[in-house]
Amino acid sequence: MKLWGGRFSGRGDPDFERFSESFSVDQRLVMYDLAVNQAYVRALGRAGVLRPAEVRKITRGLETLRHYVTHRRPWASGQPAEDVHTWVENRLERAVGVVARKLRTGRSRNDLVATAMRLYAKDAIAGLREAMTGVLAALVDQARRHSSVIMPGYTHWQPAQPILWSHYLLAYFEMFRRDRDRLEDCLRRVDELPMGAGALAGTGFAIDRENLARQLGFGRAARNSLDVTSDRDFVAELLFVCALIMAHLSRLAEDLIMFSTPALGFVELAEAYSTGSSLMPQKKNPDSLELIRGRSARVLGRLTSMLALLKGLPLAYNRDLQEDKEPLFDGVDTTRSALVIAARVLQTLHARADRMKAATSEGFLTATDIAEELVRRGMPFSEAHERVGRLVRYCAEQQRGFAQLSETEVRQFIPQWDARLREVALRPEAALRRRDVTGGTAPRQVRRQIRAAERTVAMLRSRVGHRNPV
Repeated sequence: MKLWGGRFSGRGDPDFERFSESFSVDQRLVMYDLAVNQAYVRALGRAGVLRPAEVRKITRGLETLRHYVTHRRPWASGQPAEDVHTWVENRLERAVGVVARKLRTGRSRNDLVATAMRLYAKDAIAGLREAMTGVLAALVDQARRHSSVIMPGYTHWQPAQPILWSHYLLAYFEMFRRDRDRLEDCLRRVDELPMGAGALAGTGFAIDRENLARQLGFGRAARNSLDVTSDRDFVAELLFVCALIMAHLSRLAEDLIMFSTPALGFVELAEAYSTGSSLMPQKKNPDSLELIRGRSARVLGRLTSMLALLKGLPLAYNRDLQEDKEPLFDGVDTTRSALVIAARVLQTLHARADRMKAATSEGFLTATDIAEELVRRGMPFSEAHERVGRLVRYCAEQQRGFAQLSETEVRQFIPQWDARLREVALRPEAALRRRDVTGGTAPRQVRRQIRAAERTVAMLRSRVGHRNPV
């Protein structure tokens, strides 16, 4: 039975019916649909539209459907419904009789699906926040366990300055903490009730929408019925946050892939998150990280498709919006699974402190520190930069490092060269200590950053995530 058949006569085109059905995708919303229907039936009762006996009969029927969906797997197999809302109404009528037809009083599929989607989005955000906390905790744990490990820092993938491995990890902590904050911010705009908006103009019955919002766990009822029935900004926004999370995961994956190659050997992935080659027996491939990197493109594509879907739609609801679910479901699922795997990769990652430290002797990482020491002695920085740059060029041409040069050679470029400057050039650990400013890589500052990050993780773990009444 269609929900809209009275206007039409004759049989439709079966190919079009298959083309237009959404049950294969939106069946995932069934528990949210049932929860909204339960609350709405009671609202109709409070408004005097349904008699108490009718409310009881319909709500018992909806509970029967909930039990059916919960205990019969796969419950949706072979169902011919146009969408999940049609399936619920048809099954309800089979369970309780024609009184089920009163369920649709004063409402539309437009406000119903918008409400179900927002309930789903709220739970999706809770799940993403939980998975994000796992990544944050894994980063802090790695940083704490390896708080004194020194490594080269890079810009343009060229050796730049010495940093702590823990400082590197905490850089990603900051990225993912911002992402988690974005999820919180997104939730504020998701958290409003469309139900009672009807198709576009509002319901014609005295539904207490504020009370209905409270019953369904929403913070407020939407202010404009025309807007909320066709609003999918929250879908695009949640997909944007997912795409940015995946972009950050992809950056981390790319770094760790490079760090794990034998040429660097800074880290080693656990076997559980690596694979081998069907041809080359020696291979240990970082496939977990490569899949995270690859799936970031998939989520970015989901965001792009959603924005393209919205850009030309007139007010209010249009059937185009049926296409919002697959991008959102897949974007959320992909992001959450990537976060879970990333956390486990980080938890089991083996940091090779010896290889990281050895790499700090290459690339002239202390060149900036030599220039800064000359500045402390009164030389303008531009001149110090020039002199140290010439010294580095000479070393590169001779294929030697600072340690292999004689004082006579160095003084061709830096006449002030002495034991103090040589110590600055050869001790990257001292270079770390000089970066003792808020946010810097000095050990004292990084210990402070780790303690702050630990407090953040503890606070996030203490929060109870939102769960909808489904």
